[in-house]
Amino acid sequence: MDVEEFRKAGYAAIDQICDYYNTLPERNVKAEVEPGYLVKQLPMAWPNASQKKRFQKPRTDMWPTGLLSSWVVDPGDAHGPVGEADASLSLPSLLVFPPRLPFALSLTAPPRHVPVEIAADFQSKIIPGITHWQHGKFFGYFPGIVTFESILGDMYSSSVTNPGFNWTCSPACTELEQVVMDWMAQILGLDSDFLTSSGHGGGTIGNSASECALTATIAARERALRTIARQSNGYSDADSLTPIDVPTAIRQEHTKKLVMYGSTQTHSLGVKAGVILGMPFRSLPVHVEDGYALRGDTLKKAIEEDIAKGLTPFMVIGTVGTTSSGAVDYIAELGEVVKQYPTMFMHVDAAWAGIAFALPEQRERLRLAEVNKYADSFCTNAHKWGLVGFDCSLFFVRDRRDLTEALDVTPAFLRTKEGDAGTVIDYRNWQLSLGRRFRSIKLWFVLRSYGVEGLQKHLRSGVNLCGELAKHIEQTPNFEIVTPPSLGLLSFRLVNDGERASDEELNKLNADLNNRLAHHPEVMLTQTLLKTPESEIFCIRFAIGGRTTTLDDVKHVFSVVEAEGKAALSAWKA
Repeated sequence: MDVEEFRKAGYAAIDQICDYYNTLPERNVKAEVEPGYLVKQLPMAWPNASQKKRFQKPRTDMWPTGLLSSWVVDPGDAHGPVGEADASLSLPSLLVFPPRLPFALSLTAPPRHVPVEIAADFQSKIIPGITHWQHGKFFGYFPGIVTFESILGDMYSSSVTNPGFNWTCSPACTELEQVVMDWMAQILGLDSDFLTSSGHGGGTIGNSASECALTATIAARERALRTIARQSNGYSDADSLTPIDVPTAIRQEHTKKLVMYGSTQTHSLGVKAGVILGMPFRSLPVHVEDGYALRGDTLKKAIEEDIAKGLTPFMVIGTVGTTSSGAVDYIAELGEVVKQYPTMFMHVDAAWAGIAFALPEQRERLRLAEVNKYADSFCTNAHKWGLVGFDCSLFFVRDRRDLTEALDVTPAFLRTKEGDAGTVIDYRNWQLSLGRRFRSIKLWFVLRSYGVEGLQKHLRSGVNLCGELAKHIEQTPNFEIVTPPSLGLLSFRLVNDGERASDEELNKLNADLNNRLAHHPEVMLTQTLLKTPESEIFCIRFAIGGRTTTLDDVKHVFSVVEAEGKAALSAWKA
C-alpha cells in the first residue's frame, strides 16, 4: 500500500468506524458466537500472495450524484461490503436491508477505492466476535472507554512509531509523557512529590495496573534488600546501594524470606506479582462491618506472625476501589503500620477508582490525603473510566530512585551523553520492558479536548446514574443491595421477600440468575463473591461509567434483570 492508497483506505476506515458507533445502540452488547467460531472461518495457512492490492472502485452509473456510499451492498449478503453492485439494484431495494448490515449506509461519502476483501472480512468475521465495550448498556467488569480523541491520538502515535526507550529515540516521546503525567498528578490532587518536575518522584505510563504492581513489587523487593544490606554492614540510611551492591549472600538468604500483603479483596495483580517473583502473597481477611476494607490491625497481626516465623515483611498493596465492591482500604492505618518496619513499601492500587480523585467532592471518601501521606507508589488507569483507550495506566512513585536503582541496566549500546549527564529521563529504567509505546499522545489529545471540566462531567454522570440505580433497586421487590454505591459501582442480589433463606441458598439462587443473564445478549454484567470469615455472598456487580450511557440504558438493563429474576425465583420455588 502506497501513500495514496493508504489515504483512500484511511478515509474508508474512518467512515466504517463512524458508522459502527452510529449503529451501536441497535446492537446487542455481547458477541453471540461459540468458542472456535473464528478459527473455523479462517484458513490455517497464511496468504502467499499479497491481498493488499485488491481494491474495488464502486460503480456510480446507477446512483444519483453524491448519494453513493463508499460501500456497496448485495442484499443477499448479510455481511455488507462486496464487489460491484448488481446493476439491477436500486437505492430503495438496498434500504430494505439495514438491520442485516454491520454498518449503516453513509449516503454522503464520495466514491473512492476501498480494500474490499480485507475490510469486508473485518465486518463479516471480526465484528460478530466483538463484545461492545463502548455500548451504552455495557455494565460488566469496569468501563473500558475510548473516545474519538483517543483514537486519533493512537493513529498519530502509530504514524511515528518508535520504541521510546530513551530520550534520544524521540525526545518528544519522553518529554510529552513527563508533561501529561504531571498534569494528571495535579488533576488528581497528588502530592507534589509525585510530580516529575519535583526532581524527586514522577510518573510514567504503563500498559496495565498489573504491570505497574509488578514493577512496584520489584522496586519494593530491591529496596528491602538494600535496607537489609545496610543493617547487616553498618551502612547509614543515607547511603544508596544499587542491586549490584547488595551482597550475593544477603540476596540469596533474604529473598526467600520476603512476604507481601493485601486482602481477600485485593485485585489478582497482587497474587500474580507474587507468583511471578516467587514470593508469598498473604490475602488478609476483611469484614462486613468494615465495608470489606483492610484494617491496620489486621496487617499488624499478620506481620508479627511472619516475623516470628523468621520472615521479612516487605510490601503491602492497599486498594482504593476494590473490584468486587468498590471498598477503600484504611490507608492511614496501613501506612502507620508500614512506618514501623524499615523494609516495608506501600503500593496503592486505584486502577478503577483513582481517576475519581479528579472530583474534589470524592477525595475525602477515597482517602486522597492518606494516599498522599503514606503511599510509596500509586496507580490508576486512564483506560478504564478516564476516557482514554487501552492501554494507558498511570503509575506514580514518590521516589524515582526506587525504580531506577532496581531496574537500571545500561549496556554500552544504550548509553547516551544526555543519559550519562542526568539531564533527561530514560523511561526504560522505570519499567520492565526496554521498548514502550508512545501512549502520551492519546492522553494529551483527550485532556486538551475535554479539559478537567469535561472529565469531571463524565465522572459525575456515572456517579449520579449509580445513585439512581440504587434508588430503583431499593424499591424493587425481591432484590437487595449488597454493597452500597461506590462511585459508579454497586452489587446486588436476588432474594425471596417475605421468606428467610440462608446465604448458601441465596448463593445458589443468584448463581442461577447470573447464568440466565449470561445467556442474554442485551445484558453484560459480572458476578463476584464477597468472602469474609463470617460469610460468603455471591452477588452481581453493576458497573456504570460508559461515555454514552443514559438513565434509560440503566433502567432497560435492570428491567431484564428483573424479568430473569422472576424466572429464577419461580424455578427456585418449584
